[in-house]
Amino acid sequence: MSNSQQSTLNKCINFLQLHLPQSCFLCGTRVTGTLLCAGCEDDLARLPATCCPQCALPTSQGEICGACLKKPPAFNRTRSAFSYAFPLDSLVQQCKYAHASNLTEFFAAQMAIQAGQSNTQSEPLDYLLPMPLHHARLAQRGFNQAAEIARRLSTRIGVPWLPDACHRVRNTPSQAGLDLKARQRNLRGAFSCSIDLSGKRVALIDDVMTSGSSLDELARVVRKAGAVEIQAWVLARTL
Repeated sequence: MSNSQQSTLNKCINFLQLHLPQSCFLCGTRVTGTLLCAGCEDDLARLPATCCPQCALPTSQGEICGACLKKPPAFNRTRSAFSYAFPLDSLVQQCKYAHASNLTEFFAAQMAIQAGQSNTQSEPLDYLLPMPLHHARLAQRGFNQAAEIARRLSTRIGVPWLPDACHRVRNTPSQAGLDLKARQRNLRGAFSCSIDLSGKRVALIDDVMTSGSSLDELARVVRKAGAVEIQAWVLARTL
């Protein structure tokens, strides 16, 4: 399918979602113009009000946490709309593995709201960079949910996204079940960046931050490409 055909299809899907009744993704209640009913949306767990600005883990007064003081990540700050808990985890799994890619519109909308609420940056971002998938994983899954979120988020906040700036050059094993050091070893040399980002301010886009190892490794590569400000924007943070 060409890009223009995909764009037309996405517009048709969005129109139908806005104007035709459908079932809430979580409870099955009939809704119109939204993917979740009001009750299920209220059940989504928000992050605590005070979090480490660098990694988004809870801290007592919103100060930088001890882990980030001891070993700062390569990104400057993290913005997350939710904590990764039930029932949001069900939506993320449906999006990734049940091909419910239309959920990425809802995810992007929530991340855009969070970006607006926490917008304290003095200068605007230059680019959104989605977390890349290895081509073998992309062929297996059929789409990259981070790229779909970035594409839709770009339209909402008016920041260009670069779908092909970063690449996953190693098809790393799953991170599930690995401790932090093993995750870091697993990701070493997994990414590359093919463009010059000298002096640019960017946000790395992903659906969930667990340990932050993937985003940290990608941020290191982006930093080597010249980026001067790197933010991590995720739908949810595992606490």
